[in-house]
Amino acid sequence: MTKAHSNKFLKSFFSVTLMAAALGLTACSTANDADSNPDVQARQDSMKNWGDSMGVMGDMAKAPDTFDAAVFKEQAAFMAEDASTPWSHFEDAEAKGNATEAVWSNADGFSAEAENFQKVTAELNAAAQTATSMDDVKPAFGQVGASCKSCHTDFRAKDE
Repeated sequence: MTKAHSNKFLKSFFSVTLMAAALGLTACSTANDADSNPDVQARQDSMKNWGDSMGVMGDMAKAPDTFDAAVFKEQAAFMAEDASTPWSHFEDAEAKGNATEAVWSNADGFSAEAENFQKVTAELNAAAQTATSMDDVKPAFGQVGASCKSCHTDFRAKDE
């Protein structure tokens, strides 16, 4: 009799585990649907690359004695050149990804943020062209960081 009870327990345990796994996979596939959208993927890829560049330059800002003018110039040039890339990928309001509804409901504000980002990355790139130390680019670098933060504050969904 104990054995039958044990089998029922195992069957129930297995059923609950299977249901939990199925629900988990469903939740994952829903989240990944947004990531599989080409517009969401394109803008996330671009912004990830910006984050990588900001990381390289940010490391130099944290340790100014490691400033490498050629590397900084390369990273700043990349950001300025790529600064206009993702904005056209925000046309479909159904392709939210990490964007908030404000991207579409406050399109003028979002456009202003995009334009500011393009402006400050161009300024950073200009400063980087003749920079010999972090001091030469630090104000412009700070403006790029502030632009990223400002846009993310209003237009990027908060991580939960």
